[in-house]
Amino acid sequence: MQPGNSQATGSGTSGQTKVLKSVCRSCHGGCGALLHVRDGELIKVEGDPDSPLNHGRLCPIGTVTRDLVYHPDRLKYPLRRIGPRGSGKWERISWDQALDQISAKLLAIRAEFGAEAIALGTGTGRHHIRWVSRFGHALGTPNWCEPGFAQCFHPRVNTSILTFGDFPVCDFTGEVPPKCILYWGHNPINSGPDGETRFNVWEALAHNPRIIVVDPRETELAKRAEVWLQLRPGTDDALGLAMLNVIIGEKLYDEPFVRQWTHGFDALAECVARYTPEWAEPITWVPADKIRAAARLFAQTKPAMLEWGCAIEHTPNCIQTIRALSMLPALTGNVDVPGGWVFGMKGLGRFPSLIEKLSPEANAKRLGADRFKLLGGEGADLPACHIPTLLDAMLTGKPYPVKAFLVFGNNTLTTYANTSHVYEALNKLDFMVCADLFMTPTAELADIVLPAASWPELNQLAGLPTVAANVVLAQQQAVRIGECKADEEIFVELARRMKLDSCTESVEEVLDAQLASGSVGLTFAQLKEKGFHQIPFTYRKYEAAGFRTPTGKIELYSTRFEQMGYAPLPYYEEPPESPISTPEVAADYPLVLTTGQRIPYFFNSEHRQLARLRKARPEPLVEIHPETAAQYGIANGDWMWVETRRGRMKQKAKLTEGIDRRVIAAEHGWWFPDEPAPDYGVWRSNANLLTDNQPPYDPAMGTYQLRALLCRVAKADGR
Repeated sequence: MQPGNSQATGSGTSGQTKVLKSVCRSCHGGCGALLHVRDGELIKVEGDPDSPLNHGRLCPIGTVTRDLVYHPDRLKYPLRRIGPRGSGKWERISWDQALDQISAKLLAIRAEFGAEAIALGTGTGRHHIRWVSRFGHALGTPNWCEPGFAQCFHPRVNTSILTFGDFPVCDFTGEVPPKCILYWGHNPINSGPDGETRFNVWEALAHNPRIIVVDPRETELAKRAEVWLQLRPGTDDALGLAMLNVIIGEKLYDEPFVRQWTHGFDALAECVARYTPEWAEPITWVPADKIRAAARLFAQTKPAMLEWGCAIEHTPNCIQTIRALSMLPALTGNVDVPGGWVFGMKGLGRFPSLIEKLSPEANAKRLGADRFKLLGGEGADLPACHIPTLLDAMLTGKPYPVKAFLVFGNNTLTTYANTSHVYEALNKLDFMVCADLFMTPTAELADIVLPAASWPELNQLAGLPTVAANVVLAQQQAVRIGECKADEEIFVELARRMKLDSCTESVEEVLDAQLASGSVGLTFAQLKEKGFHQIPFTYRKYEAAGFRTPTGKIELYSTRFEQMGYAPLPYYEEPPESPISTPEVAADYPLVLTTGQRIPYFFNSEHRQLARLRKARPEPLVEIHPETAAQYGIANGDWMWVETRRGRMKQKAKLTEGIDRRVIAAEHGWWFPDEPAPDYGVWRSNANLLTDNQPPYDPAMGTYQLRALLCRVAKADGR
């Protein structure tokens, strides 16, 4: 048997094993995988040793893929609710019945209320995410959403495109290792998203780079760091501005690069002159000398890269935070150089989202687009609607009613902020459809539940790192369980049944078209045989054509932001709920809450059904300093309440000196599939019971506050 050969070994008769090259999508990391199939059964999954993204290794989640595929609780056929919403009463129906009912209901709603009354939702960037918007656009609705578009990754994408003309990624697969890595609000050894896998990170660390970590928690990376900046959650923008102050004030920037390839340096220098480390120290809780040390280390060690994560996108000044941080590699000349930040090779063409099918009138109806132009308007790479505005439309009918919600691969009650508000909105819908691998608390609210295929059961493409796409991988169907269908196939079948004028091509036709518009030069069938195609990075591409911005340069002073009515230079803004901005709230809720720390055995709200993963993390943990715990009578391992103005939840106390006495760090995504339907324990340990989706929002992106909230704690009695 030849590893990686997608052809059956021998004659392919009964008892023979074939090995298919694919890409693991149990998270969106994108590790190369080998699927061993015998007699229609997936018998083994292992890492692809040829893959430049993981070199044969898989994380704990990838190693239990077979457990996922053959889990006894998988949804295997369509279900229709026969009792009241949330009653847990279902009947099995055929795919024809399910698709007929969905089609008829959607067409009726579109005819009576307009296509915008139908909304679609999906989870974080997986194989089907672009297909959700594609179907919505074909249907005529501009209202599709994904919780990460305003809160994770896409603020960085949209801001970078406006600043640099492209989205930079870390050069982990090139031949030059970084000599300095700045990890900011990101713990990639526990997550490894978007093709920058945890294995790439470990390989870079093996070259002993100098390390700077910005994190309220003493993570494994923080323990390795030469400089650890333990900031107050939500003050990343103040810290970034202070580092810019040092780099500019001490003339540590790359003067020739800045002079030739940036726009607005003098205006930036004037802007950040007031943001000294001494100014930042009482705001961020980081000593001024440490801020200077980090700025000097990053500026004077080349090549250097910034590894940033979604923690910087969880407060309502996220866009200007991203702007400030993005200028650190720009000022130090670490853009599109080996071992630094690089722009991709675009091996995979742009996905045909069909947004051109929306009329100007339909685009104007996108909820939130009139206010949040980087999320839903002219500043967005792929416009999406604003989730809080969507929920309000479900609840109040304003600015117009939203009557239907189609959810694909998202446990909305655990992944949208302010769960109680979300629950109330979903219960107001006339019609709801949910496609998923398992029954979830969200699916229990639906009218129709569809059984989705897992990643070894479907055909797709992955261009990684995301946006850069210098590695293009084929994800290919190895098996099929029950009556499960890929989300992509569901969209095609619905479009055909509803007689839409687009979105009716087969999945493989769309994949071939996407490959044809890229630079791989292969069909999907040919790529499946090969497994993946890697395009080596070329560097300093701007020397030939400049940067794809109006000035042809990196826009430190953003002309596009100015044209859209937003601040062209970064600035500091205190989170709307904090010890400084709301001292009256802090009197009752004296601790600062951060949420969202990554668990290496789960992916957001997924995989808690899998026994081998759950054994590694059976219960949710909340980190608290021993002195703080003692103050409230909490011992290590106790269940404890964490409460904000929105609600309360309980997790088990993990006492650690690696967190500030004033900070509480809770895990997100928790529910309990092993507990009774229809709630599955979603009201017990779910961090989004605490988070806020109310204004003020980021003026450009509509981002709300998921971290840096004020909380109080108490010992809880039992589980």
